[in-house]
Amino acid sequence: MKIFRCPACGKGKLFRGALTVAERCGECGLSFQGHEQGDGPAFFAILIIGALTAIGAAVVEIKFEPPFWLHAVLWIPFVLVGSVLSLRFLKAALIAVQYRVKRDDFEQ
Repeated sequence: MKIFRCPACGKGKLFRGALTVAERCGECGLSFQGHEQGDGPAFFAILIIGALTAIGAAVVEIKFEPPFWLHAVLWIPFVLVGSVLSLRFLKAALIAVQYRVKRDDFEQ
């Protein structure tokens, strides 16, 4: 996906691991060290995944009335996988937005 690529050239990888941002773009050499490393992506991920989980659990409980262990089987994996995937997406999106707005923070 293009969102997981360097915001400058669109070719180099943005992530070194699952959630670890690379130090530099392998293609154009842009340093990613200037990006804001705050809790913005985690805050939005908690809001999104928490809301989806609460709504989903409420709907399942009202419609089907399953035992509590089934809720655990359904929602714990959803929260774990959803958190990692949404964190990766939100980190990439916020780095791209920061690059567009505050380009001086990123060194070539």
